[in-house]
Amino acid sequence: MKIMAVDFGDARTGLALCDKTEFLASPIGVIHEHQMDKTAAQVANAVTEYQAQLVVVGYPKNMNGTEGPRCEKCAEFAQKLGYLIAPVPVRLWDERATTVEAAGYLNATNTRGKKRKEVIDAVAATIILESFLSWRRSHPEEESGA
Repeated sequence: MKIMAVDFGDARTGLALCDKTEFLASPIGVIHEHQMDKTAAQVANAVTEYQAQLVVVGYPKNMNGTEGPRCEKCAEFAQKLGYLIAPVPVRLWDERATTVEAAGYLNATNTRGKKRKEVIDAVAATIILESFLSWRRSHPEEESGA
């Protein structure tokens, strides 16, 4: 199944996609948009373009597991997106520390400056997707959710 991951942000939203075998997750781009409705519409276009069959939206819980204002925004975004792409399902996925992990990858590859800013959100989306795919492989009998 082709699955798309979304790292929703106020200014930049990263996208990643896996192949049909759910083996390889790859960054596919960053949407530069400040308005949630416009971002949702652009993500919906990407879902159609890439023929994604499931969308996973990062859900940034606090490190202690609580849900803060950022979770509310991501849940609102996921709801708007779900309306636009129905019947393609949208799931929230715990993304704690993915941006920190993405920064670590970019440090390891010495990606700095403007290039770093352009790709960090897509790298974070890829990490979200890899986490989700790993969970799916180890829980084939369960329905995925946040």
